[in-house]
Amino acid sequence: MPSYLNANTFIFFRIIGATSLFLIIKSFVKEKVAKQDLLLLALCGLFGIAANQLLFFHGLSRTSPLDSAIIMVTTPVLVTIFSLIILKNKLTTLKVSGVLIGLTGAILLIYLGASDTNRESSLLGNLFVMLNATSYSIYLVIVKPLMKKYKPITVITYIFSFGALYVIPFGLYSISDNNFEFTTSVWLSVGFVIFFTTFTTYLLNIYALKKLSSTVTASYIYLQPVFVMLLGVLIYNSKNNSIIGWQKITATLLIFLGVYLVSKTGNKQASN
Repeated sequence: MPSYLNANTFIFFRIIGATSLFLIIKSFVKEKVAKQDLLLLALCGLFGIAANQLLFFHGLSRTSPLDSAIIMVTTPVLVTIFSLIILKNKLTTLKVSGVLIGLTGAILLIYLGASDTNRESSLLGNLFVMLNATSYSIYLVIVKPLMKKYKPITVITYIFSFGALYVIPFGLYSISDNNFEFTTSVWLSVGFVIFFTTFTTYLLNIYALKKLSSTVTASYIYLQPVFVMLLGVLIYNSKNNSIIGWQKITATLLIFLGVYLVSKTGNKQASN
């Protein structure tokens, strides 16, 4: 984006491609869902797939990556709040402490690694990303009860199928505003996004939700800036030997401590 595909069309490819892969796997798993659960699955498709993808991509295109990254790491905090409201989960000192410690470390690490100064912040863009984080947090909470009744592949296939129905109108509306003269690298990039960052990510995420609480699953988003930093070391270390300082090491330790505390709580309350 945007040289070949606009946001709506790219999301259309992501969701349709991943949905097709899920349907292929689901064809080998014979499990039906109750009619009374279809509404909840449809809401999961709305919050976890359609709104999540559309809001994030349109938000990122309007604001700075730094603002987007900082807003996204509020997801575990939002999940904790919605779990309290929707699922009536109890808050524990360890859980709250872990979420806040991890949030502190993640924000610190993002600030230390900030390098994009060419794009200014945008109130509308930040609002879109915040709504995206809120939407995905609601999804992580409302999908949890379904994991107690059905197999993960059944749940995620229905969710993506509903999500595809919501996304298709946006994709078709903007499909003419694209340059489909793809090079090999573009095809490989699109394929990577469909298979790894959509199909594989959501599949692993839904299996995690089968075993862990929504807050624990969400807390692992704090590790994203850590991985970005480590990849930066592997790729650019020869050019910049001072990429890791004590500040980044401290931030990373805070993140690991926060995730550990939340996970320790989640292991005791896996049904949350």
